[in-house]
Amino acid sequence: MFRNGSIRGRQLVKSSARLRLLAAFTVCGTAAVLAAMAPPTTAETPGGKTLVVIGDSFSANGEILDLLNAGGDPGCKHVPTSWPTQLTQRIGLSPDDVEDTSCQGGTIDTSGWTLVHQVKRAMSDSAFGPRTRTVTIQLGMNDAWGTDNPVALSRAFTCLTDLIDGCGPEAAAEGRAPDLDTVTGQAYADRVRQAVDYIRYYAPNARIVLVGYPEIHSPGQDSACASILGIDVVQPRAGAVTGFLDRIDTAQREAAGILNVNFLDTRAVTAGHGACTADPWVDGAFDPHTEPLGFPWHPSAHGDSMVAAAMQQWIARG
Repeated sequence: MFRNGSIRGRQLVKSSARLRLLAAFTVCGTAAVLAAMAPPTTAETPGGKTLVVIGDSFSANGEILDLLNAGGDPGCKHVPTSWPTQLTQRIGLSPDDVEDTSCQGGTIDTSGWTLVHQVKRAMSDSAFGPRTRTVTIQLGMNDAWGTDNPVALSRAFTCLTDLIDGCGPEAAAEGRAPDLDTVTGQAYADRVRQAVDYIRYYAPNARIVLVGYPEIHSPGQDSACASILGIDVVQPRAGAVTGFLDRIDTAQREAAGILNVNFLDTRAVTAGHGACTADPWVDGAFDPHTEPLGFPWHPSAHGDSMVAAAMQQWIARG
C-alpha cells in the first residue's frame, strides 16, 4: 500500500508539472510547437551556449558574388568580419560556445529562414539553457508589411531605379512598397512575442536584445543614395524606402519596450556614416571606396566592428 501510494504521488507530481508546462505553452502559440520538439533534458545535455545570434544578412553579412552565383540565394554563410564573429573574438568566447543561426534573407515570419526556424535550429543544437547569457535578434528588414497587400522592402528597391515614377510615399498605395502605417512597435512585438517567450523559458538567465539596423541614410531624409562603381547615384524621390528604414528602427525600439527586452541602437552607433557619406560604413555596389565585393547597403568590415564594439560594451555593463 505504501509503495503504491508513493507511485501515485509521483505520478500526480509529474502530471501537475506537465499541466504547468501546458499552461505556459498555451499562451505562447508558436513557442508551444517549438517546446514540443525540444530534446529531452538529460545529465549529458549541455546547459546552453553563452551567446545565441538570430538574424538576417545584417548579422550574417556576405559578398555580392555569393548572391549572384547562387541565383539570389547565398545560403547561410557567415563572413569572418560579421559583427557576431568579431564580437565572439572580442569577448574571448570559443566558437563552440556561440550559436549563430543568422542567414541572408532571414525574416520574422514572412518566408525563408524565419525566426521560428532559427530558434528551432538553436534548440536542436542545445544552445538554450541556464548558461545562455545573451540572445540577439536582428530581423524585420526582409519581412512583408501591410494588411490588404503586404509588401516586402526588397520589392520596393526596384522603384529606386524608376526615374519616371520614383519611390515616394504614393508607392505604398500602388503596391510598390510596404505600407508604413503598419510598421509599428505593437505589430513588431506581436510577431516576435512567441519566440521571445520561448527563449525566456529555456534560457532563463539570458538577456534578449533586439539589434537595430545601421544608418543607411540620415533619419527623415527623402532621397536615397548608393555608390555604384564608386559613383554616387541618387534617387531624389525615395520616401517609401527611407521612410520604411525609419519606421523599422522605431518599431524595434518600441517593441523592445513592450516586450521588456533590450534594444541596441545601431543607428546611433553608425550615425553620420551611411551610404555616400565622406566616411561610409556601409558598402556600395562594387565600390572601391568601401569593399568592392560587399553587399550593397550592408555594413563594411569597419561598420561591423563598430557594432561588435557597441555590443561588447552593452554585455560588459550587465
